[in-house]
Amino acid sequence: MDDLPPSPAELPHHLLADPAFVRALRERDFTIVFAMAHDAGISYNRIAEACALKSERVSQIARGTTAVTALATVERIAGGLRIPGAFLGLAAQPWEDTAVLSTESHHGEDDPMKRRNLLRGALAAGLTAPALAALTAARTDVDQTLSPSAPQDLADLEAAAESYGYGYHGQRPTRVLADLVTDFTTLRPLLTVPQPAPIRARLCRTAGQMAGMTAIVLHDLGSRRESRAWFATATRAAAESGDDQLRTWILAREAMVPLNYGAPRTAADLADQARRAAGTRPTAAATLAAAVAARAYALNHQPEQARTALAAADALMNRLPEGEWSDTWLTYGEQKHHVHLSHALTTLGDTRRARESQQRALELSAPTSTMTRTLLHIDAAACSHHDGNSEEACRRTVAALTSLPDGYRTGLVHRRALDLYEAIPAHHHRERAIRELRDVLAA
Repeated sequence: MDDLPPSPAELPHHLLADPAFVRALRERDFTIVFAMAHDAGISYNRIAEACALKSERVSQIARGTTAVTALATVERIAGGLRIPGAFLGLAAQPWEDTAVLSTESHHGEDDPMKRRNLLRGALAAGLTAPALAALTAARTDVDQTLSPSAPQDLADLEAAAESYGYGYHGQRPTRVLADLVTDFTTLRPLLTVPQPAPIRARLCRTAGQMAGMTAIVLHDLGSRRESRAWFATATRAAAESGDDQLRTWILAREAMVPLNYGAPRTAADLADQARRAAGTRPTAAATLAAAVAARAYALNHQPEQARTALAAADALMNRLPEGEWSDTWLTYGEQKHHVHLSHALTTLGDTRRARESQQRALELSAPTSTMTRTLLHIDAAACSHHDGNSEEACRRTVAALTSLPDGYRTGLVHRRALDLYEAIPAHHHRERAIRELRDVLAA
């Protein structure tokens, strides 16, 4: 008679949200993995039984006198302790519940606070494979429900979407991301309850806003693929809501992904789609689309089109209704306008006007607007480079980067500083200031 397969010893869910445990899994440090599993109540004998390992081998691994290097052993441990493959750099196993965030709900414990803490823990180590798997699970949970009927009272969710629109407010982007996605997942049960069409439209509009803002944070963190996936979900939600201005806003915001990561032609195409969708009415989305188009054209070496788009953005800005004139991700205000002008004019080499916009944007930016203020300082440094002083440009960029908290030195900020470094001719790269910028970027 064949031997029965070993029965798994499933880890407590809180361990998969513990940053130390996640780090140990990523590094395949099974000494720490076994020790923490043991502390959580799983005996070494139980680990050995579940993973089809000899007890002596498990004891040696736990003491650190031997290491696990064979892929087959790693896979047996993953199966025995029910560790999702993404945590160990493995493919998803047939037994896996791919939705880390959905695990709680499958056990009848759909608690937003537990979800929030789980996400925060997964994101504490950065945009790792497990963290991205959790984000994808949260998005697809809602994405798959955007066609049937739906919700209840939306007031709290609409208020939450509005509050997220005010940006980071000095918080680490990953913390905002965890909170946003946690609230986004609460839309799922509402989307499955039949409701009148106007209520459904409000729910889908909120889903589109939250998915779009999640995409913005992922863009800022440098996760382009994930950002585009969330924008796709936002687009579906906006289409179902029937809100053309939301769809325009999503297109314009999505254009900023290729814009900021080296594909200006693609950005210009998306921005042009947004402008066509917006029509001629002065709205926040239409103004944003024109400003983003100007930046894309400037980066794509189309100065005339860029200046035409800048003029259109200015004209729309002057006619913008008071209700859409504010500094949030969902609206458009003077501060945001000057941030876009700063980058477009810097790229065009119009350093005088660029500096005017940089100064005005800084005056209007709150002290907690860490990322925005840093990008403006890098634009100012790029103006120095355009004016022939590359050493000063590098010194100013180094100062801007080194003054940032750790969580802000990646993604968009790093990309903008790298663009400046790569714009400096290679024969200058041996100069001290340029070398210092290279070293900071490498670190």
